[in-house]
Amino acid sequence: MRSLFHRPALDHLFLTRREFLHRCGLGFGALGLATLFGPPALADATKLDSPLAPKAPHFPAKAKRVIHIFANGGASHVDTFDPKPELTKWHGKKLPLELKTERNTGTAFGSPFKFQKHGQCGLEVSELFPHVAESADELCVIRSMHADVPNHEPSLLLMNCGESRLPRPSMGSWITYGLGTQNQNLPGFIAMCPGGYPIQESQNWQSGFLPGIFQGTYINTAHTDLEKLIENIRNNYTSLKEQREQLDLLQALNERHARQRQREAQLEARIQSFELAYRMQMDASDAFDISREPEHIRQMYGEGTQARQLLIARRLLEKGVRFVQVWHGDGQPWDNHDDLEVNHRRLAKECDQPIGALLKDLKQRGMLEDTLVIWGGEFGRTPVVELPTAGANAGKINGRDHNHYGFTMWLAGGGVKGGTVYGATDEFGFKAAVNPVHVHDLHATILHLLGFDHTKLTFRYAGRDFRLTDVHGRVVKEIVA
Repeated sequence: MRSLFHRPALDHLFLTRREFLHRCGLGFGALGLATLFGPPALADATKLDSPLAPKAPHFPAKAKRVIHIFANGGASHVDTFDPKPELTKWHGKKLPLELKTERNTGTAFGSPFKFQKHGQCGLEVSELFPHVAESADELCVIRSMHADVPNHEPSLLLMNCGESRLPRPSMGSWITYGLGTQNQNLPGFIAMCPGGYPIQESQNWQSGFLPGIFQGTYINTAHTDLEKLIENIRNNYTSLKEQREQLDLLQALNERHARQRQREAQLEARIQSFELAYRMQMDASDAFDISREPEHIRQMYGEGTQARQLLIARRLLEKGVRFVQVWHGDGQPWDNHDDLEVNHRRLAKECDQPIGALLKDLKQRGMLEDTLVIWGGEFGRTPVVELPTAGANAGKINGRDHNHYGFTMWLAGGGVKGGTVYGATDEFGFKAAVNPVHVHDLHATILHLLGFDHTKLTFRYAGRDFRLTDVHGRVVKEIVA
């Protein structure tokens, strides 16, 4: 007779009172709900082996992958891609319009940078971006962007997650949730931010209520050594075969544990992360090693962190990563409340050549047509000078305050109309005046380019179908090729 104490195969049959009530109370309700949705709902629940497996969008897509270059802190649109001759004429004078700004501001501040027309389209670009301007005919510049508030924290979350206050999944998470990724050995969504987290930290690439596998994988690209870029990428003590055996055992134990706990989302995400970490040991080592690039390609991108980031980003896209966010402005962001001329010139010098190289590199490889490149920050800056404010600046009266009423972003490739300008701010660059584009509209358009109806890419949470654009957003069809 077998001992009653030896029954490992029967462990799963014993429930606590809490588990029994939970299963019975929710289980019958779930069965009743499933019948309302019909057979497909029941069938789909059993075939999702890998949440990152490639999936088809709602309709044929123009873009297959995304690079989002984030100008952290808010670059000044009137000094980069939105020339304002009238502002220059009024320099040093009080503007003839009422400005509602976050802090005290003074007279008109004409741009210290010259603008020049580029490309067959005649796009006007600041002298700060000569290399980007060489691809003027590929750029679709939206000069009528606007957000909700002039503060970094909510504006960062609005731009990245579609919601300025409440925890919501990031755009990269929504896209990988909808499309999956082409390479199961790498994360579908990677966020490269040198020198540590930005304001709002990992919320900028969070998965929110989506499964944790869709959260962005953070890479500190201040490091050049692979083992510092990706911690624990190599195991110096155990072979890959032995690791695989250990992982298979761990997976079996985790699977048993998960079954007994109703496949809790956090536990599922942890199990998937173990598997992904093992698979990354090969592909990640290759993707992040830019020494494998030809010398002329490395020279084209130039030196510095931003150059290295964008070259890595292109290599990641080639390997099937779906969404790569590249942050720029670590430590000293585009948030130039004073010394704007000096700081914008320095920041542009760091990123202009690499961005210009990226656009040309993608095009020569035949990738630009289905890769969507996005550039911009969380808002713009005022056309007037900022006055001394405690804690905001050094009182030099040569910088600009935050401005969410009107700013510029540009897109390239991925099905947008190159060599075009959409919308406009007023004659001084303060507020979106012609064809305003809200952040929700931008998100709706990005999803459209990727093959999604933004109103139908949803996830049910807390009894409601949520989406990236909340209950807003319109597709700006005028910029779609």
